[in-house]
Amino acid sequence: MKVSSISELKKELHELPQKQLVELCLSLAKYKKDNKEFLDYLLFQAHDKSAFITAVKAEIDEHFTELKTQANLYYVKKSLRKLLRIITKYCKYLGDKAAAAELHIYFCQKLKASGIPYHKSQLLINMYEQQLKKINTLINGLHEDLQQDYLNDLEKII
Repeated sequence: MKVSSISELKKELHELPQKQLVELCLSLAKYKKDNKEFLDYLLFQAHDKSAFITAVKAEIDEHFTELKTQANLYYVKKSLRKLLRIITKYCKYLGDKAAAAELHIYFCQKLKASGIPYHKSQLLINMYEQQLKKINTLINGLHEDLQQDYLNDLEKII
């Protein structure tokens, strides 16, 4: 089955009446949870990115609070991977490299401050180093003034 290109979809969507367009959006939201979450972000939270970032940081704090009770390093790894998937999804929603760098730096700060013995597991060390690489990549794509601010934050966690 051939999938239409974005430009073809855009032309077709412009020709549809508003009522039918709303029905299409709702059917997309019903189809998959990610679509519903993204539509929710676009409609209700995209206008205030700083509040959204604060809410994501609060969610990261909640996950780390739950991790403190976990003694088994295997389950800590699984939980951290899940948290990183959530952070990546929210960064995709934001579409802003500076915000993505801020969230990943916050994750690394929380990991270091949590007391989780991540140095005992090579997988966790690799995960942490991958986050540092991702942060460096995001920072390199920013304006020079912003780069310096985020590089200072990055030096604190290294």
